[in-house]
Amino acid sequence: MNNIKDIIIGSLLFLIGQTAVWYQLNLQFINEWFKNNSWFMALMGVPISYFFIYGTKYSVEGFNGELWPSRLIGFSLGMFVYAILTWLHLNQSITPKTLVTLILATTIVVIQIVWK
Repeated sequence: MNNIKDIIIGSLLFLIGQTAVWYQLNLQFINEWFKNNSWFMALMGVPISYFFIYGTKYSVEGFNGELWPSRLIGFSLGMFVYAILTWLHLNQSITPKTLVTLILATTIVVIQIVWK
């Protein structure tokens, strides 16, 4: 039986990590300082990595030791974070192609959580 508490904790850590990575990679397009100080953004990779390490730990525990569901949920949540933040900060709309991709990402998450 899946441990939903660990899956939720893992998913929240993945969401935080994916959000931090989006800013780490894309602040260069929003603010000139970040564009000119890529060394600082690279250093942010160390603390950001902990969100993924612990997100994976909790997710794998939540799925009774299975690694694939953890990876697929982390990937799918990243798709949502990327689409939303790109739309909010860079005014790039969610095209029909992106919408279909997000629907597929939702399907992946549902399959991983519901399918026993």
